[in-house]
Amino acid sequence: MYKVAKASQYLVITGIGIKDIKLAKKAWILPGQSYSVFDLSPVNYTFEVQAMSAEKLPFVLPAVFTIGPRVDDKESLLKYAKLISPHDKLSNHVKELVQGIIEGETRVLAASMTMEEVFRGTKEFKQEVFGKVQLELNQFGLLIYNANVKQLVDVPGHEYFSYLGQKTQMEAANQARVDVSEAKMKGEIGSKLREGQTLQNAAKIDAETKIIAMQRAGEGDKEGIKVRTEVKVFENQREAEVAEANSELAKKKAAWTKAAQVAEVEAAKAVALRDAELQGEVERMNALTTTEKLKAEFLSKASVQYETKVQEANWELYKKQKEAEAILYEKKAEAEAQKALADATFYARTQAAEAELYAKKKEAEGIVTLGNAQGVYLSALLNALGNNYTAVRDFLMINGGMFQEIAKINAEAVRGLEPKISIWTNGGDNSGGEGAMKEVAGVYKMLPPLFKTVHEQTGMLPPAWMGVLPDKNLN
Repeated sequence: MYKVAKASQYLVITGIGIKDIKLAKKAWILPGQSYSVFDLSPVNYTFEVQAMSAEKLPFVLPAVFTIGPRVDDKESLLKYAKLISPHDKLSNHVKELVQGIIEGETRVLAASMTMEEVFRGTKEFKQEVFGKVQLELNQFGLLIYNANVKQLVDVPGHEYFSYLGQKTQMEAANQARVDVSEAKMKGEIGSKLREGQTLQNAAKIDAETKIIAMQRAGEGDKEGIKVRTEVKVFENQREAEVAEANSELAKKKAAWTKAAQVAEVEAAKAVALRDAELQGEVERMNALTTTEKLKAEFLSKASVQYETKVQEANWELYKKQKEAEAILYEKKAEAEAQKALADATFYARTQAAEAELYAKKKEAEGIVTLGNAQGVYLSALLNALGNNYTAVRDFLMINGGMFQEIAKINAEAVRGLEPKISIWTNGGDNSGGEGAMKEVAGVYKMLPPLFKTVHEQTGMLPPAWMGVLPDKNLN
């Protein structure tokens, strides 16, 4: 892509093949390069700088600066292209930058001068500000084309210039009154003086006039005689001079005729010589034109070949750079994939551990919740059964199937045994009396076989106070 800048513009090119930046009026923009355009036209910046003199008196200095890039210095253009051209010249950023430099230098200079020095030396003050601001702007590649410092203005509350103007006005008015009085006094005195001098001078002039008139009459007679004599002498001299002039004129006419003839011959020869010289100049210019034309053709061919070679070299460089970038990108992608796999494995393990921790935590919370619920259930059951712990225990055992489990356990324990069954009687018949002792007798009849069965199954003996089992060896 070929780009051409306008007369007041420059191209700023960066990218592949350019170490820093490149400034050009026209250039090829290669792949991998970027460009921007900046304008060289200066811009007017209007400021009202508030400063303070050495007497601590504030004032306002209105100023207009015409500032733009320095076009006659390549280094300054490079600074401007780097620091200022990315921003709009009318933007607040550039305006604040320029205003900060101008205000800073103006305040420093004003602080070293009194108000009278600033007011009287406006031209010197302007030159000082101009020079110091230009030094600061050099580091940005900017140049002050014109600087106009207007009249100083008072700050509200510090009317120094107003009071100074009033003072000057009053002094002028008072001086005018004094001048009027002095002029009136001088007029009256001078009038009287002039009247006396006029009378004196009139008498003196009358006397002198009479004396001079007599002298003039005598002198006039002498001068008349003298003049007539001199006129006659002058006429004789003029006749002799005329004769001599005629002779000289004849000689000069002959010389002029000879010179004219010689000049005609020389002019003819000079025309012929100039004609030959011009003909030679024409032939030489034709030869130079032909030579320049051939040079231009060969130079254009050489330039085209050079541009072609440069483009080919740039294209080869671009392809090698892209290949290197592709290899680098592939290596980076592999490294990023391995890193992502490691991160995923670590994340999976972390999530599994967190899930297991969460499950354990929830299981513990469930156990705690179940225990709390069971406590509430037992408390409600106990209250319902009138705080009878035995009834609560029996209910829980029945509800939990504990009696069935005990029966199963006892059944499993008895299974495979060969129990011995003994029948005990007390010698009476089964149809005993109907009295209350019948139930007691039944209980006593049940105890001996029960103790014997327990002893045979478990080896345990009843306490001695309850009785003694008979010896099994007895018949």
